[in-house]
Amino acid sequence: MHFIEYNRQAAVDYALKWALSRNPNYYDFDGAGGDCTNFASQCVYAGCKVMNYEKDIGWYYNSVNDRAAAWSGVEYLRKFLLNNNSAGPFASSVSLSHLQLGDLIQLNNGFEYYHTLVVTGFSSDTPLVCAHTDDSYMRSLDTYYYNFASALHIIGAGNR
Repeated sequence: MHFIEYNRQAAVDYALKWALSRNPNYYDFDGAGGDCTNFASQCVYAGCKVMNYEKDIGWYYNSVNDRAAAWSGVEYLRKFLLNNNSAGPFASSVSLSHLQLGDLIQLNNGFEYYHTLVVTGFSSDTPLVCAHTDDSYMRSLDTYYYNFASALHIIGAGNR
């Protein structure tokens, strides 16, 4: 396995470019459960440029009908990033104070993780994020309502 460094600036640049619109190369899931994790996956992909095509447990997008659950599902992405030891990106769970540009935040309502945000800046120590579904551009994390926020630090990616 070859380690690929995560290009945080490429992920942030992508997030800033597409936060308030949609890349036509990807399906818009707004009418089908929400587009937040699809957007976050696009951003992470922009920063690592490698997918994982393992059936059922991978992280990839070819089309709306040929994609991994982890590409567009909040809980599935979380599980993939925290457990991946093969091709594609991998992450560790950290405190919000250890977030870096291009990392992800997932919001929990007390029962499940329901929203994925991409860190694109900081105001003092508060993360600023971009997201889809409730489209946001450099929105302060402290303007969201949630029970718990989980910080996912993207470490890098593996490539075969």
